[in-house]
Order: sequence, then C-alpha cells, then structure tokens
Amino acid sequence: MILEIVTPEAILFTGEVDSVVVPGINGEFQILNNHAPIVSLLQEGIIKIKGTFQIEEEHQDKFTKGDDNAILLSINSGTIELKENKIIVLAD
Repeated sequence: MILEIVTPEAILFTGEVDSVVVPGINGEFQILNNHAPIVSLLQEGIIKIKGTFQIEEEHQDKFTKGDDNAILLSINSGTIELKENKIIVLAD
C-alpha cells in the first residue's frame, strides 16, 4: 500500500509500506494492506512505519529508527484517510 505523510511545511514521506501504526484519538491502531476505508483524527504520538523504503535525505532528521526496524515519526495531531490502499496522513 502507498503512504503519504504531509505537513504544512512539506511532503515528508511518499512510498510503498507494509504496515502503519498511528495514534488515533481513541487509541493506537494498525493499518495493513487491503484495510477497509477509514477516516480518523490523530492525537499526539508516534507514527510507526514498516516496510522496505528510503526516506529522502532532506527529511531524515524528522524520523528515528525503532527497535524492530520500523521508522518512527512524532506528530502533535493530524488526520488520516485510507482509500483503495492509499493512506494520506495530514500531520502537524
């Protein structure tokens, strides 16, 4: 599935991923390939991305590496939309 993470400053990430864990307002949830369509608000927390991909060099300082080879991104809030295996995260 395709993930795109957009902030007011830039598009931080666009690429093919295996799974994404996001901090929903009712708790953390995971999205896998062929997940049902969803729209949700996000709260302060960590977005956890798994897959084989490259982070663009200009945005690498915003991401950290997790224990299980996941890539982590801290956000203050946001929204997420998943439709037809494309996830768009609008993050702040």
